[in-house]
Amino acid sequence: MTTPPSAAAPDPPEPPEPPEPTEPTQPSEPAAQPVSRAGRNLKAAIGVGVVLGILIITTLLVRKESFLVVIVIAVGIGMWELQAALRNVAVRAPLVPAVVGLVGMVWAAYVHGPAGLITAWVLTCAVIVLWRGSGRLDGAGRDVLGGIFISTYPPLLVGFAVLLLAAPDGVGRMFVFLITAVCSDIGGYAAGVWLGKHPMAPTISPKKSWEGFAGSVILCIVAGSLTIHFFLEHPWWIGIPLGVTVAIAATIGDLMESLIKRDLGIKDMSNILPGHGGIMDRLDSLIVVVPIVWAVLSLLAERAVA
Repeated sequence: MTTPPSAAAPDPPEPPEPPEPTEPTQPSEPAAQPVSRAGRNLKAAIGVGVVLGILIITTLLVRKESFLVVIVIAVGIGMWELQAALRNVAVRAPLVPAVVGLVGMVWAAYVHGPAGLITAWVLTCAVIVLWRGSGRLDGAGRDVLGGIFISTYPPLLVGFAVLLLAAPDGVGRMFVFLITAVCSDIGGYAAGVWLGKHPMAPTISPKKSWEGFAGSVILCIVAGSLTIHFFLEHPWWIGIPLGVTVAIAATIGDLMESLIKRDLGIKDMSNILPGHGGIMDRLDSLIVVVPIVWAVLSLLAERAVA
């Protein structure tokens, strides 16, 4: 006889599932470094900036010729960064003749002035053509143009800093250049962070704004007027055209570097300077500004003294 369902024996209880193995506790990840609204690690950027500033000031005050060594090392690293970045677009720029040409340009500019700088640059370009032309011809045109590029930007432009330094009041001129250029960055950064609402070139550099540019102009004029008066004892009003042109040139240099990096598909030229990126990420505006400072001081300041 079949047992009614209601009288069926209850199912035995299922054994409890074994507890899942406990994963070992992972050490907590270090807290992320604070990043400013402008996208920088502000603490690291300030620390690196202070160290670089002390190095520059010390070499200029102890013996100005020692600053030439700083220029060669910094620009040499920048050229290496550019050469590595160009490899992303299959350009293998000759680095050895370019760096040798850098040393020649620095020496020629300091000893022989503008004519020496241009002559050394032309010779450097000729050597690059011969150096690359002696190998395989596949891609030689691209490589030669890349070599000329890294021998012009930044070495040729930085040569104007050497021309500033070579003058009898060269240390004062260098301080005018450096302080005004740094104030362009500070003024643009502060005004851009606090007031920036209207992008200047959103497809190239989204964080750069017209308000930041206005801050650069104002602080550059103030810095230019004060440094011209106190470091060189020239009329203060020369700081007005100096400040305006420095702010414009610095902005163009920043945008140009951003455009180059965007075309090469990279964010920074390297990461050797915490909070800044690479050497070229710091030299981008300086190397465009320095010919402007040299021209303004040569045309206006010297005529004002005469």
